[in-house]
Amino acid sequence: MEVVRATLPNGLRILALEDRSAPVVSFWVWYRVGARYERPGQTGISHWVEHMLFKGTPRLGRGQLDRLFGRLGAQWNGFTTSDFTAYLETLPQSDWWVAVEVEADRMVNTVFDPEEVERERTVILSERGMYENDPASLLHEEVEALAFKVHPYRQPVIGWRADLQRISRAELLAHYRTYYRPNNATVVAVGAVTPEEVIRAVTTHFGPLEPGPLAPEVHLEEPPQEGERRVVLERPGGATPLVLVAYKIPAVGHSDTIPLLVLDAVLSGGKSLTSAGQGGMGRSSRLYRALVRTRLAASATSHLTPTVDPGLLWISVTAQPDVRPEAIEATLDAEIERLLEELVGEEEVRRATRQLRAQLAYSTDDPTGRAMWLGAAEMLGVGEWFTELPALIERVTPEDVRRVAQAYLRRRTRTVGWYLPGGTA
Repeated sequence: MEVVRATLPNGLRILALEDRSAPVVSFWVWYRVGARYERPGQTGISHWVEHMLFKGTPRLGRGQLDRLFGRLGAQWNGFTTSDFTAYLETLPQSDWWVAVEVEADRMVNTVFDPEEVERERTVILSERGMYENDPASLLHEEVEALAFKVHPYRQPVIGWRADLQRISRAELLAHYRTYYRPNNATVVAVGAVTPEEVIRAVTTHFGPLEPGPLAPEVHLEEPPQEGERRVVLERPGGATPLVLVAYKIPAVGHSDTIPLLVLDAVLSGGKSLTSAGQGGMGRSSRLYRALVRTRLAASATSHLTPTVDPGLLWISVTAQPDVRPEAIEATLDAEIERLLEELVGEEEVRRATRQLRAQLAYSTDDPTGRAMWLGAAEMLGVGEWFTELPALIERVTPEDVRRVAQAYLRRRTRTVGWYLPGGTA
């Protein structure tokens, strides 16, 4: 299967892949906007705009989109990350063109009705409250905000509560008009349709849309971290202590990212790169054997999310109720020390690469999964991963794993967070 690429005169990029494995077409629109592009005081605005695109346009008003796609039996959704925002519809082959019409319409015609804006403020603040009441989510936010001093990755995608209470309709509309333009978007279509049909339909509906000024670029560079950073949360709620460790790692385009993916799989099993770390907790993995099998922890996992700029490799441990964080951290440090000093066995590396390849296959076994993987790789600037990643993973050696462990699993560039239930410091 070959990906066909095209660019319209207004700057919209098109990626089309014919896939007759099922009589459906998965149509996506990806925008280069997310928490990475937000200014202090406007955190969460990209996620809020994403919500507003489901509220309708003058042609398809409130509730009509739901009825339209429900009647067609479509799978449709949207999501926002730090680096991008995406919208998708997977429809029967006979009706796939409806997605093209809808996405072209709401790219420029979404109605930011004042009453709907306020309704959605309430919804998002409620969602924010769920994060604040979940110890793991709260600790993740605290560690991330401490790990980055300058870069917008320190900001949660959902935004800080004070910003969500203050952001105005005018700011939402300005953000929408700045980033929702054809020259800041990429269309991806995968399924039972020819690339020629995709390009023709997209040209018909998106071609007349006017491009806007180039969206502002992000040029913030995180200064080097010169020492370990720590945060301890003490508050009521939660039954057990949590330990969260974040190590600085390079941007996705760096050559060390592939060995780091394998290192992550050695730590806690292979995971899907397009499903927020789905997978992991492999019973043969190092964190499971050291912490869960020994009954120190109820769960122990690691996770690496590829990001446009340098990001983090996370290790997260939920302790057993009677186990102190000090014991968890000491065991974790011993496992990291082993990785730095001893060469990982050939068979252990091969097992990790097999798990990674399997997770990749599971996450791309239908047109929707393939479209998501194709679009995400393109937005991250590693479009070649769509076809080459399995082979790149297979080339990783035990020496590569030890080298990246020594380069990035360092105390001086890590941030550690503890959550103590009930303030049991």
